[in-house]
Amino acid sequence: MSGKREIEGALGQGLNGSFVFSSHARERGHKRTENTVTKRSEAKYKLDRRLGQNIWGRPKSPVNRREYGPGQHGQRRKGKLSDYGTQLKAKQKLKGYYGNISEKQFRKYYAEAIRMKGDSGDNLIGLLERRLDAVVYRAKFVQTVFAARQFVNHGHIRVNGRRVNIPSYLVKVGDVVEVKDTSKQAVTVLESIALAERDVPEYYEVDHTKMTAKYMRVPHATEVPYPVQMEPNLVIEFYSR
Repeated sequence: MSGKREIEGALGQGLNGSFVFSSHARERGHKRTENTVTKRSEAKYKLDRRLGQNIWGRPKSPVNRREYGPGQHGQRRKGKLSDYGTQLKAKQKLKGYYGNISEKQFRKYYAEAIRMKGDSGDNLIGLLERRLDAVVYRAKFVQTVFAARQFVNHGHIRVNGRRVNIPSYLVKVGDVVEVKDTSKQAVTVLESIALAERDVPEYYEVDHTKMTAKYMRVPHATEVPYPVQMEPNLVIEFYSR
C-alpha cells in the first residue's frame, strides 16, 4: 500500500485543487477577460508538464519545449510504472482533460458507466462528452475547457432556451446549447471561433452565426478528437481494483 500511496502522491500532486479564482489568485497572474470569462493558463500547463504530454494540443504548452516534469527533480530518469501507476496516470490524464473534475464526481461517472449497457470505456467517454462545459468547449465558444466552466458558471449559456449555469449538467441527444444574446459578440467568443487549432466534432451540429450547438449523438471513444491517446479502459480497470 505504501508504494501505491507514493505513486499516487507523485502523479496526483497538483491535480486535486479547485479552480476558484480569488482576487489573490488573480494578482499572481490569472487574468480576467471580457465578460468575466477566466483563463487559468498556468494551471493547465502545470498539468501538461506533470503528465508529460500536451493533453489539450495547445501551441503554447511548455511540453512542446521541455518534455520533463516541473521542479528540481523533473529531469530525473523515471523508472517503469507499475500496472497501478499506469492506470492511475490514465485516470489523471482523463480527469485533467475535462477541466480537472473532482475525484468524487469522476467516480460517479465510472459507476454510471459500468451500470450502462455496452463497453464501459465508451460509456465513460460518452458521459464526459455530455457535460455542458465539454459541449461549450467542443463547439468552440471558448478556447479552453477551463474557460468553458467559467462561461457556464457565469450564466452565458442556455440549453433549449433555458439558462443553465451548472458545468456538469448532462445534455441529451437533440438538446440545443446556445450562447445568450448579450454574450454572442464577446471578444473571447469571437476569438475562439476564429482559432484554427481544433475543429468541431461531427457529433455536433454547430452554427457559429447563431452561436448554437446541437448535440446529435453520443460519440464512441475513437471519435473524440483528443490530441493525445486516452485510455478509458485503464480508468475502468483502476476503479475496478
